[in-house]
Amino acid sequence: MLPEPIFDLAHLGHMELLTPKPEESLRFFVNVMGMTATARQGDSVYLRAYDDYQHHTLKLTASKTSGMGHMAFRARSPQALERRVAALKGSGFDIGWTDGDLGHGPAFVCQDPDGHKVELYYETEWYQAPPELRPALKNQASRFPARGINVRRLDHLNCLAVDIKANRIFFQDYLGCRLTEQIVMNDGSEAGMWLTVSNKSYDFAYTRDHTGTRGRFHHVTYAVDSREEVLRAADICLEEGIFIETGPHKHAVQQTFFLYVYEPGGNRVEVDSAGARLILAPDWKPIVWTEAERAKGQAWGLKTVESFHTYGTPPVEVKKS
Repeated sequence: MLPEPIFDLAHLGHMELLTPKPEESLRFFVNVMGMTATARQGDSVYLRAYDDYQHHTLKLTASKTSGMGHMAFRARSPQALERRVAALKGSGFDIGWTDGDLGHGPAFVCQDPDGHKVELYYETEWYQAPPELRPALKNQASRFPARGINVRRLDHLNCLAVDIKANRIFFQDYLGCRLTEQIVMNDGSEAGMWLTVSNKSYDFAYTRDHTGTRGRFHHVTYAVDSREEVLRAADICLEEGIFIETGPHKHAVQQTFFLYVYEPGGNRVEVDSAGARLILAPDWKPIVWTEAERAKGQAWGLKTVESFHTYGTPPVEVKKS
């Protein structure tokens, strides 16, 4: 008999993005992505998309380099948070409690085998729109911004890792994440994983870091409502001089319709249509993609651009043999 599934985490709550060009990055997220700044504190600005229910989903922090500061998951209840903390304590992955941050209460910090920082929290501040941003319909978090790409909500993020299998086991065993899709190479090694804590097909993904460097970041993704909006996003980025790495196109893994760009601080940002798919089956069997299948490229046969496999943040110098 399979062990009882763990559903102690509710969803990806927010992430911290580091940027060496804070004001340029801020203008990108506000004017191009169409997000709203909710607060400033120290070297950080807190932002949200128009239908994110929390105070923020993105913490943008000035730094000497680019990359991810941390990712954060909201627990389903105070008791669920305590269960995950109890599981982590003494594991070697635990770091300890913090008092929290703007927009959320106390958080327990841990790190995965690759060194990425992960926050777990429950207490959160629900966003209250000021009069000028109040929507006509009360079941929407705030008014449609009518600015730039108009991203709707945080969808997922993707980190790079040296040992995908070790990270998969960590997230499954300690945080209760479910594996929905993965890439397994001919030699049996794992090159990619897509995991969820909800009915979304994934809340985050990890792919292998070609440099062998631990703790790097691949991209963060915000969702819009349709493919047409992704196409329009490409036009907006073109007009604004934002570097488009690849897309619009359709992924084979997870089937999302995507556009990848680099924000001014150097981090990769994805805009996708409607976000991750839904998985309703409680006994979902992970989809395994082979090395040969992935070599075929994306859904419609377009080869994946080389930088998608080689570029991450913070940047590292690769020694040429």
